[in-house]
Amino acid sequence: MAEATTSPQEEKWDIVIKPKDKLFSVDFKELWDYRDLCSLFVKRNIITQYKQTILGPAWFVIQPALTVIMYMIVFGGIAGIPTDGVPRPLFYLAGTCMWNYFAECLTKTSNTFVANAGIFGKVFFPRLVMPIATVTSNLLRLAIQFGFFVVVYIVYTFVDPTCTAHLTWYVLLFPVLIVLLAGLALGFGTIFSSLTTKYRDLQVLLSFLVQLWMYATPIVYPLSQTGSMRFMGVPVHTFMCLNPVTPIIETFKYGFLGCGSFVGWRWLIYSFVFMCLLLSVGIVVFNKVQKSFMDTV
Repeated sequence: MAEATTSPQEEKWDIVIKPKDKLFSVDFKELWDYRDLCSLFVKRNIITQYKQTILGPAWFVIQPALTVIMYMIVFGGIAGIPTDGVPRPLFYLAGTCMWNYFAECLTKTSNTFVANAGIFGKVFFPRLVMPIATVTSNLLRLAIQFGFFVVVYIVYTFVDPTCTAHLTWYVLLFPVLIVLLAGLALGFGTIFSSLTTKYRDLQVLLSFLVQLWMYATPIVYPLSQTGSMRFMGVPVHTFMCLNPVTPIIETFKYGFLGCGSFVGWRWLIYSFVFMCLLLSVGIVVFNKVQKSFMDTV
């Protein structure tokens, strides 16, 4: 009895693994199909980070609280840097809350290839799932720290009659600001992650750059302090706003604290365009490196 044969035209496969023929290619359908895996990585990142700690997620509140106290002593007390009339704890906490999310996403995604080489070498799945899961899992950290900020905000507005902090309608941009921060962190992180497969010392450089980057962002001082300062004939205010994180932080502060003045839509649009270009470059570099990174890791 002759065996039935199946022609190649009749064969149907659930998954077809083939090399990417284009550097700039993102299969969003494939990423969506692996959303369950992404959620598993998110849970793993959250659970393993504080699994064997005593205080657990309470560190999400303790860390910014201690940081704010140190800022109050050093920058508020010793240096005497003003905070646009806003209570120092609120001012520092607003900047720290947003910056911590960006910095944590950046440092974690920048180690994607090296930290997950064991998984990448054994199982197939879209590699972009890993940095996306990292950015998503850090939303819990942001939510807890933002909740802490809201509690401190409510306490000050009810207890301190001299508190000048007030909400403006720019608070409605809060979800947009989070997306911008996540996109910037993902873009920078994928680029550094791709480069560190060959140049490991870039991990040390990145940790140093993140610290310097924070001081180049109005976290512990208001942008209004730059005033009429100029550098090489260019206003320092312009240099500061060229940092794509600055318009995001300043918009958040203006929305929730009402301090300073709105940086302007052009700078927010600049941050958005910068994020889009950065993500494009990150995807190109990421796709190029993932083809052969196992040979160099």
